[in-house]
Amino acid sequence: MANGAWGPQPVRASDAVALAPAQEGPVWSLDDLYAGPGDPRIEADLASVESDAAALESEFKSRLAELDGDRLADMIERYEEFEDRLGRAMSYAQLLFAAQRDDATVGRFYQGIQERATTIGTRLLFVTLELNRLEDAALTAKVAAAPRLAHFQPWLDNVRSYRPHQLSDEVERTLHEKNVTGQSAWIRLFDETMAALRFPLDGKELTSAEIFDLMSSKDRSVRERAAGAISGVLQQNVRLFARVMNTLVKDKQIEDDWRRFERPISSRNLANQVEDEVVDALIAAARDAYPRISHRYYALKARWLGLDKLEFWDRNAPLPEDADLRRPWSDAKVVVLDAYRTFSPTLAEIVDRFFAGGWIDAQLRPGKDSGAFCHPTVPSAHPYVLMNYQGRTRDVMTLAHELGHGVHQVLAARQGSLMAGTPLTLAETASVFGEQLTFQALLAQETDPVRRRLLLAAKIEDKINTVVRQIAFCEFERRVHDARRTAELTPDDLCRHWMEVQTESLGPAFNFRDDYRFYWSYIPHFIHVPFYVYAYAFGDCLVSSLYAVYEESPEGFEPRYLDLLRAGGTLRHRALLAPFGLDASDPGFWAKGLGLLEGLIDQLEATLPEPS
Repeated sequence: MANGAWGPQPVRASDAVALAPAQEGPVWSLDDLYAGPGDPRIEADLASVESDAAALESEFKSRLAELDGDRLADMIERYEEFEDRLGRAMSYAQLLFAAQRDDATVGRFYQGIQERATTIGTRLLFVTLELNRLEDAALTAKVAAAPRLAHFQPWLDNVRSYRPHQLSDEVERTLHEKNVTGQSAWIRLFDETMAALRFPLDGKELTSAEIFDLMSSKDRSVRERAAGAISGVLQQNVRLFARVMNTLVKDKQIEDDWRRFERPISSRNLANQVEDEVVDALIAAARDAYPRISHRYYALKARWLGLDKLEFWDRNAPLPEDADLRRPWSDAKVVVLDAYRTFSPTLAEIVDRFFAGGWIDAQLRPGKDSGAFCHPTVPSAHPYVLMNYQGRTRDVMTLAHELGHGVHQVLAARQGSLMAGTPLTLAETASVFGEQLTFQALLAQETDPVRRRLLLAAKIEDKINTVVRQIAFCEFERRVHDARRTAELTPDDLCRHWMEVQTESLGPAFNFRDDYRFYWSYIPHFIHVPFYVYAYAFGDCLVSSLYAVYEESPEGFEPRYLDLLRAGGTLRHRALLAPFGLDASDPGFWAKGLGLLEGLIDQLEATLPEPS
């Protein structure tokens, strides 16, 4: 149903109320997966999958070349069903651990499920290994003779894109089995260490979510003290974080060399189904735009704040007119739902399921993952959103962002376990689009010129964080991975690379103090998924262009957009964007998206009062 008297009514920015620091966000229910770690269905499901995987291995291993198309389709359908069943247990363990990283019992349960899944997965490695040994002509013939097999063509294409990088069966098996005591173990060490950190401030011990929220305090002295507390704790742990970084970067280099990837970023680009040259063009365009975007904006912000120079703790400072009002969770729900409903009743109906079904954990509490994500779980279930809601406008935008992921995952679930997932570059499309819908809704509701200016500035800062900051992160990773090929990096080396990319990206408006040098160490993307970060910039620039198409020609846009989301991982970026007349390989594509951000800064600058 379209927005109107029958639906939730918009909440104006002026209606926001101040909240206590502890917010009222909901806690999710994971019962749709399992009733608890002791649920007997977990062991029953794992035992069943283990038995069925052994049977599949016995029946098909070393025989894929001799199967006809229908028999090969049978095997892949069974393999896909195993992925869903095993993924349910893994998803449950991951979600439980994300919500309680400081609980040793939950950590043990999570590790146990990981180890069990690795053992089961080892039996199924033969599927993709043998598919990649089939000759092109032989596989083409099988697909042509079997419509059920043709259904899996996008997945087969993706699997076979790794053919040049596939190792022997013995090496692939070794890498798979040792992951739980290698890469995954180091990631878990990082996650548990970060969750356990406490930051001393004014006689209190704060979690990372609480201390980083104070970096947006209106009181500059609070921001400075919070920044000092963060720097002090990160410095105390920098040797450990440097060891984790060095180990994982070297581990990646060894495997990349074995697999003959040209550059450290190339394996991520392949996983993202995007060409190296397209990513190179994005990075080059963003770096070229630093002076016109971030350097220019932060010079405006310094003037607005009445400062000659910004310190690093001023980057997220609220602007002078900002009253730091906090929205209750119930208001944030209405704002986001209304924004989605105005664009698409179909999307709003899916968003409402997240609120009604207990699919969101937004409550602040110690031990919880300090970030935000939407976990797709498996197609036979539904996604879950985790965030830490504190009532700021940026938290409303985070909610809209993660629910964008959620509606994308729900719509793509029809593609099945093997093809529902999208590459990271396209996974950000719906999330950033949802943010844009919510921002435009808030802006349209607001008539006060000061509050409109604040919304505009907040959007610009969000987009700078999404584009400029993420490309700077990517450049940091490139420098670190390149330098690690020569020798282990000391904490000072890592800090130096960090300061160089921050100075380049944020510009001369900042006076970077030495204690900012440790801030690279808290960013989980460097640890969890190397080179993930450029996907945010990719998605933001893509959505800027996509939203411009919507504004120019709204008629008929929604069904095309829903088709894009429903496609999941079955289409690559060229095919997905073609119905909108867009092409990410066009050299001007990225400049267009970045130009829209420059236009927002133009609008903001025109509204600023002249300095006194």
